Amino acid sequence: MTPRDTRTGSVLEAMILPALDMGGYATRAQAVIGTRIGGRAHKIDAIAIKDGRSVLVSLKWQQVGGTAEQKVPFEVICLSEAVRSGPYEAAYLVLGGEGWTLRDFYAGGGLAQHLKGSECVRIVTLEAFIAHANSGRL
Repeated sequence: MTPRDTRTGSVLEAMILPALDMGGYATRAQAVIGTRIGGRAHKIDAIAIKDGRSVLVSLKWQQVGGTAEQKVPFEVICLSEAVRSGPYEAAYLVLGGEGWTLRDFYAGGGLAQHLKGSECVRIVTLEAFIAHANSGRL
């Protein structure tokens, strides 16, 4: 079995952390924030903190077609639970890469009608997130 290439996650993280810094956010990267549904540790890519407000940031990269798209609904459920049960104001799920076939569906709010209680999670493209982050508007 060929090992997975997990370097794309660190590249994506390296792209968003400077934008958060430019927007005046303090960050914590790769933080465990509790447990996911099912009991495994919930490790978040970043927590952005500004003016006493903490926002979770989860990154998904899809360079070519694959399974990342199928993981998005579960990630939204886990992020919703973390916001509801923790000290977090909101969460962002950032979709990077060109391999998404459902990118417009997800970023356009297509999951909202299927996942009750997920309003606290905003699914955005990498470009949209960078624009919000570096202008301090998360």
